[in-house]
Amino acid sequence: MQILDQARTAAALPFSKLVPALARAARELADGAIRAPERQVVTIDAASVLLGMPAIGADISVTKQITVHANNAAHGLPAIQGEVIVFNTATGRRLAILDGPTVTARRTAAMTLLGIETLAPKKPQSALLIGTGAQAAAHADALVEHFGIAQFWISARNAAGVDAFCKRLQERHPQLAVRPLAADALQRDIPETDLVIALTTSKTPVIPAAIAAHTLAIGVGAFKPDMVEFPPALLHARQIVVDDLAGARHEAGDLIQAHVDWSGVRDIACALAGQLGRASPVPVFKTVGQAAWDLAAARVAVQALA
Repeated sequence: MQILDQARTAAALPFSKLVPALARAARELADGAIRAPERQVVTIDAASVLLGMPAIGADISVTKQITVHANNAAHGLPAIQGEVIVFNTATGRRLAILDGPTVTARRTAAMTLLGIETLAPKKPQSALLIGTGAQAAAHADALVEHFGIAQFWISARNAAGVDAFCKRLQERHPQLAVRPLAADALQRDIPETDLVIALTTSKTPVIPAAIAAHTLAIGVGAFKPDMVEFPPALLHARQIVVDDLAGARHEAGDLIQAHVDWSGVRDIACALAGQLGRASPVPVFKTVGQAAWDLAAARVAVQALA
């Protein structure tokens, strides 16, 4: 069994391999070939939680354990820590231990890439990212690597955080055009962009309601019923596609609070099967995460280690 740290885990999970692996996993989850129960959430204390996410495939299986300690900055430690344990389904033989936050960041960004490939009307050239955390950084790198996106707008409520994020992104990718966008200007001065991707834990909408018909809006950050990134008006105006329908019913606060008609919500497996058609305006895509996506990442990593 190999134990991979953050750097080795990232190196074993190139987006070029992750995206098709996620497409395969989405189809298998829909067909019942992957079994993944609801995420287990165990409260540790008022500021801390333990998450357990198993998934069983025919070839390999995984269980991801993640702890979230919101006050860890005071201890000089990351808020999110954890690992993904990979084992052979038939024998239980342990194959690898991967860095949990790295797997989460990269497979989450890869699911966004899959959503773009499947739902966007054309190859994107520009993106507005709302948020400046680890997921925003992972998504920016993924969009550059996978699509060659060269123009970014970055928006968040903390102006200093936006400036620092833009500087770091420009340092990693000097060829980019990166522009900060004040959060209070976002609703009235929406840039003409192919993608709007929200990566926050906001409890009020951050995605503008009046985006262009050709713009694909993606909500990534809200993963609890009390969190919201999409405005209800946008959800009621467009076809909604989610990464995992069962998970979205319990965790997608945007959809829950907007009281959407769940009979009309489709998952990414339906989109991959061509069951949506080409809608105008384009759909919106909401992701909440799924242990099956960790299994998809584990397949890529195990293959890289072979």
